[in-house]
Amino acid sequence: MSEEVTYADLEFQDSSKRKNIHELDTVGIKVYTTLKIEMGNLNKLQNFNEELQRNISLQLIHNMNNSKRIMDLSNTLQEIATKLCRELYKRESRHKCKPCPKTWMWHEDSCYILIDNYETWQESVMFCSAQNASLLTIKNKSVLEFIKSKRLRGYWLGLSDKKHLRTYQNVDETIISSNWLTGNRNAVNDMMYCGYIDTGYIYYADCTSRMKFICEKLADPVKIESTLMSEMPDGKYS
Repeated sequence: MSEEVTYADLEFQDSSKRKNIHELDTVGIKVYTTLKIEMGNLNKLQNFNEELQRNISLQLIHNMNNSKRIMDLSNTLQEIATKLCRELYKRESRHKCKPCPKTWMWHEDSCYILIDNYETWQESVMFCSAQNASLLTIKNKSVLEFIKSKRLRGYWLGLSDKKHLRTYQNVDETIISSNWLTGNRNAVNDMMYCGYIDTGYIYYADCTSRMKFICEKLADPVKIESTLMSEMPDGKYS
């Protein structure tokens, strides 16, 4: 009788084991199925993310191309406005498109003004500095020809001061000179000599002597609207 009970117990245990194994298999299948679904979702999400990044990259490239086109167009308009303004300036030196203050002359990228007050060299430097400008320097052929055309007589230049009096030199030689001032000098006295232009030559005199002078500074960009809108329908200029 006890053996039958033992056998029944064993059958019951085997049945329980099979049931547990079946349940584990079912759970395993569910976990596998869930993981497979989640992996599929993850792959879809990754694909979506990659597609989104591609679209963003394409949009950025498109925006950069548009920005470059806009910049190129802006530069072209600026060049046209500048050329037109130069023509208008030749006809009327006080034309409102001029990128220089009212009483200043315009040449290439710079503005110039002749000051007929008599000042020491140092006072001339200080006056120009107050106008956000500096004493005239002649560093290229174009500026040289522009200045020669003015036939200036007795104007201080932005040449470095000297401790010894120098003989005069032809103004044409100055564009290859290393003597042009690179910064304002604060300690110029009556023992030093400064350069000035007189017609086609450069001379030196005591820096405390009083002469006229000419200032220069960078011109502002030409305003497109003040140039392109300046010509009236009847051919006259505002």
